[in-house]
Amino acid sequence: MINVAILHYSCPPVIGGVEEIVRQQASLLYRYYHPVKVIAGSGSQFTEDFAVEINPLLSSRNSEILQLQQNPTENHEGIREMTGTILKYLKGSLQNFDILIAHNVLSMHYNLPLTLALHKLANTKTIKVVNWNHDSPYFYKNYSKEIEEKPWLILKKYNPNISYITISPSRAKEFQALYKTKKEITVIPNGIGPIRVFSLGKTAMRLIKENNLFTAGLLMIQPSRLHSRKNVELSIEVLRAFHGKGIQAKLILAGAYDPHERKTSHYYNKLKDLAESLQVQKHIIILGDYVFESGEKMIADWDTIRDLYQISDLLFMPSKQEGFGIPLLEAGMLKLPIACSDIDPFKSIAGKDAFYFSLKDRPKEIAENVLEYLEQLRPHRMYRKVFRNYLWDNIYNDLLKPFLEKNVNISGSV
Repeated sequence: MINVAILHYSCPPVIGGVEEIVRQQASLLYRYYHPVKVIAGSGSQFTEDFAVEINPLLSSRNSEILQLQQNPTENHEGIREMTGTILKYLKGSLQNFDILIAHNVLSMHYNLPLTLALHKLANTKTIKVVNWNHDSPYFYKNYSKEIEEKPWLILKKYNPNISYITISPSRAKEFQALYKTKKEITVIPNGIGPIRVFSLGKTAMRLIKENNLFTAGLLMIQPSRLHSRKNVELSIEVLRAFHGKGIQAKLILAGAYDPHERKTSHYYNKLKDLAESLQVQKHIIILGDYVFESGEKMIADWDTIRDLYQISDLLFMPSKQEGFGIPLLEAGMLKLPIACSDIDPFKSIAGKDAFYFSLKDRPKEIAENVLEYLEQLRPHRMYRKVFRNYLWDNIYNDLLKPFLEKNVNISGSV
């Protein structure tokens, strides 16, 4: 596993945009089993999960460094000595690490000796240094003209021993122009953590991770008991129709069945056979009989069901008969789009605020119409865009992990 250190001027509990990215990124890497350490000039041990190392010489507000930077030409020797001190510290602190991700400290003008030390560290080729750029003072008209002089020009220097990342395609173009290079600058956007936004519990997160629910092309949930009047077979057939359209959908069946009741047990086995015959059994999660990879049986309480509602795209309710329909109320409270059969109890609850289908409709037709309905919901389109492109877990699997593996191979450090 690749050992990753993350560096910035400060870290939580110091409040700031990059500080929050550092926290989220370090937590993400830790969740994917990377040995990780945060190194910063100010902040504190903000988690018990991994090491946080504070050295005031890395701060953007270190009084000694700020004094040296007031006149860097006259204080050349002092800056050289401070650069050497920081370099020595970094070499010691990073002995067991493969990659150092340096956020903004190579592109901003807040700690010149640190910037110089990182270039020297990269040139030793003992560790792969990644310059993760969020910003640069040169992008703004009102920047101080003194940074157009040496030694500040290091902020514009492209170093072939450093790998470069920035947060958007427009920023990539700006940094290529700044560095006067046509070399690729990898784009990895800032992300958002669903655990924090949704306050997801441990049980839901285990289920999500084991079943790759964050990567699903579309996630349906049906919180009904496994009974024939709930028409679960239609949910499975619609799931297959989505796959037929190239959409890697998943279906969560959140209801239980009674293994001691002959009819429901027979229906449960019928559903399992149907899923296997349609080759979608791997895309269906039945919470009532779910066993974690550890061998522990899952207990699906309301908190877990709510968590799964929150990450789902659609409440799917194809019931043949209902007396009421509480899941529609739950979905409404959580702003989850609803697709359901056009039976009277559902229509009396949702009125015009759900998508209805006839039980006579073919599964393929239902799938097509559901997709069209969801596409018309702009909040849902934005939700799906964020989920697909900006979820930290998806960013890790699609972009960050391949980047780390590529750069460790290039550096030859492992």
